[in-house]
Amino acid sequence: MTCTFVSNGKKMTKLAHKTSTLVVAWDTPLQMIDQIRTGLPKSEADETAVRLALSQRDIARILNISERSYHRYQADTRLDAVATERLLHLRKLYQLGEEVFEDMYKFGRWMKRPLRVLGNKAPIELVDTATGMRLVEDELFRIEHNVYA
Repeated sequence: MTCTFVSNGKKMTKLAHKTSTLVVAWDTPLQMIDQIRTGLPKSEADETAVRLALSQRDIARILNISERSYHRYQADTRLDAVATERLLHLRKLYQLGEEVFEDMYKFGRWMKRPLRVLGNKAPIELVDTATGMRLVEDELFRIEHNVYA
Protein backbone atom coordinates (compact mmCIF):
# COMPACT_ATOMS: atom_id res chain seq x y z
CA MET A 1 0.00 0.00 0.00
CA THR A 2 1.26 3.48 -0.78
CA CYS A 3 0.29 6.86 0.46
CA THR A 4 1.55 10.41 0.51
CA PHE A 5 3.21 12.08 3.48
CA VAL A 6 5.18 15.28 3.72
CA SER A 7 8.74 15.02 4.82
CA ASN A 8 11.91 17.02 4.61
CA GLY A 9 11.76 18.57 1.14
CA LYS A 10 12.99 15.52 -0.73
CA LYS A 11 11.63 13.80 -3.78
CA MET A 12 7.86 13.41 -4.23
CA THR A 13 7.76 9.66 -3.75
CA LYS A 14 5.07 7.51 -2.32
CA LEU A 15 6.32 5.06 0.28
CA ALA A 16 4.69 2.89 2.87
CA HIS A 17 6.74 2.09 5.94
CA LYS A 18 6.22 -0.92 8.12
CA THR A 19 5.61 1.46 11.00
CA SER A 20 2.33 3.26 11.34
CA THR A 21 3.34 6.34 9.37
CA LEU A 22 3.79 7.08 5.73
CA VAL A 23 6.38 9.41 4.27
CA VAL A 24 6.34 11.82 1.38
CA ALA A 25 8.85 14.27 0.22
CA TRP A 26 9.29 16.71 -2.63
CA ASP A 27 12.34 17.88 -4.55
CA THR A 28 11.23 21.49 -4.08
CA PRO A 29 8.61 23.37 -2.06
CA LEU A 30 7.03 24.35 -5.39
CA GLN A 31 6.14 20.70 -6.00
CA MET A 32 4.41 20.63 -2.63
CA ILE A 33 2.49 23.77 -3.57
CA ASP A 34 1.41 22.11 -6.83
CA GLN A 35 0.18 19.08 -4.83
CA ILE A 36 -1.73 21.35 -2.45
CA ARG A 37 -3.38 23.20 -5.33
CA THR A 38 -4.27 19.94 -7.08
CA GLY A 39 -5.71 18.54 -3.87
CA LEU A 40 -5.53 15.07 -2.42
CA PRO A 41 -8.44 12.64 -2.72
CA LYS A 42 -10.59 12.05 0.35
CA SER A 43 -9.30 8.47 0.38
CA GLU A 44 -5.91 9.86 1.48
CA ALA A 45 -7.58 11.59 4.44
CA ASP A 46 -9.42 8.38 5.31
CA GLU A 47 -6.23 6.37 5.18
CA THR A 48 -4.44 8.97 7.28
CA ALA A 49 -7.20 8.80 9.90
CA VAL A 50 -6.91 5.01 10.06
CA ARG A 51 -3.10 5.01 10.18
CA LEU A 52 -3.03 7.71 12.87
CA ALA A 53 -5.90 6.21 14.89
CA LEU A 54 -8.07 9.31 14.45
CA SER A 55 -11.84 9.21 14.31
CA GLN A 56 -13.71 10.47 11.27
CA ARG A 57 -14.94 13.32 13.48
CA ASP A 58 -11.35 14.25 14.38
CA ILE A 59 -10.07 14.23 10.81
CA ALA A 60 -13.05 16.27 9.58
CA ARG A 61 -12.50 18.83 12.37
CA ILE A 62 -8.79 19.05 11.65
CA LEU A 63 -9.45 19.55 7.92
CA ASN A 64 -12.11 22.16 8.75
CA ILE A 65 -14.84 20.24 6.93
CA SER A 66 -18.17 19.57 8.58
CA GLU A 67 -18.47 15.95 9.61
CA ARG A 68 -21.62 15.58 7.52
CA SER A 69 -19.96 16.96 4.38
CA TYR A 70 -16.89 14.82 4.99
CA HIS A 71 -19.01 11.67 5.10
CA ARG A 72 -20.75 12.63 1.86
CA TYR A 73 -17.48 12.98 -0.05
CA GLN A 74 -16.68 10.08 -2.35
CA ALA A 75 -13.25 8.45 -1.99
CA ASP A 76 -12.03 10.14 -5.17
CA THR A 77 -13.39 13.59 -4.26
CA ARG A 78 -10.49 16.04 -4.19
CA LEU A 79 -10.02 18.04 -1.02
CA ASP A 80 -9.66 21.77 -1.50
CA ALA A 81 -6.28 23.46 -1.10
CA VAL A 82 -6.84 24.41 2.55
CA ALA A 83 -7.87 20.90 3.59
CA THR A 84 -5.05 19.34 1.57
CA GLU A 85 -2.47 21.60 3.18
CA ARG A 86 -3.83 20.81 6.65
CA LEU A 87 -3.69 17.09 5.88
CA LEU A 88 -0.10 17.31 4.67
CA HIS A 89 0.95 19.30 7.73
CA LEU A 90 -0.82 16.82 10.01
CA ARG A 91 1.10 13.99 8.40
CA LYS A 92 4.35 15.89 8.81
CA LEU A 93 3.55 16.50 12.47
CA TYR A 94 2.85 12.81 13.07
CA GLN A 95 6.04 11.87 11.26
CA LEU A 96 7.98 14.19 13.55
CA GLY A 97 6.16 12.78 16.58
CA GLU A 98 7.06 9.24 15.65
CA GLU A 99 10.70 10.26 15.24
CA VAL A 100 10.73 12.03 18.62
CA PHE A 101 8.90 9.30 20.57
CA GLU A 102 10.32 6.44 18.47
CA ASP A 103 6.92 4.79 18.77
CA MET A 104 3.65 5.84 17.13
CA TYR A 105 1.55 4.37 19.93
CA LYS A 106 3.34 6.46 22.58
CA PHE A 107 3.08 9.54 20.40
CA GLY A 108 -0.64 8.91 19.84
CA ARG A 109 -1.18 8.74 23.60
CA TRP A 110 0.81 11.96 24.06
CA MET A 111 -1.36 13.70 21.44
CA LYS A 112 -4.49 12.87 23.46
CA ARG A 113 -3.14 13.83 26.89
CA PRO A 114 -3.81 17.37 28.17
CA LEU A 115 -0.55 19.27 28.69
CA ARG A 116 -0.07 22.16 31.08
CA VAL A 117 2.27 23.89 28.62
CA LEU A 118 -0.60 23.90 26.09
CA GLY A 119 -3.12 25.42 28.47
CA ASN A 120 -4.26 22.00 29.73
CA LYS A 121 -5.40 21.09 26.24
CA ALA A 122 -4.49 17.88 24.45
CA PRO A 123 -2.30 18.51 21.39
CA ILE A 124 -4.93 16.87 19.15
CA GLU A 125 -7.36 19.62 20.19
CA LEU A 126 -5.03 22.29 18.77
CA VAL A 127 -4.03 20.91 15.38
CA ASP A 128 -7.10 22.26 13.61
CA THR A 129 -5.32 25.62 13.27
CA ALA A 130 -1.91 26.54 11.84
CA THR A 131 -0.97 28.22 15.11
CA GLY A 132 -1.96 25.14 17.09
CA MET A 133 0.02 22.95 14.73
CA ARG A 134 3.09 25.15 15.32
CA LEU A 135 2.62 25.01 19.10
CA VAL A 136 2.51 21.22 19.03
CA GLU A 137 5.49 21.08 16.68
CA ASP A 138 7.45 23.44 18.96
CA GLU A 139 6.68 21.23 21.93
CA LEU A 140 7.93 18.18 20.02
CA PHE A 141 11.18 20.00 19.23
CA ARG A 142 11.56 20.86 22.92
CA ILE A 143 11.11 17.21 23.84
CA GLU A 144 13.52 16.10 21.14
CA HIS A 145 16.20 18.48 22.38
CA ASN A 146 15.42 18.07 26.10
CA VAL A 147 14.41 21.73 26.50
CA TYR A 148 11.49 22.05 28.87
CA ALA A 149 9.59 25.25 29.48
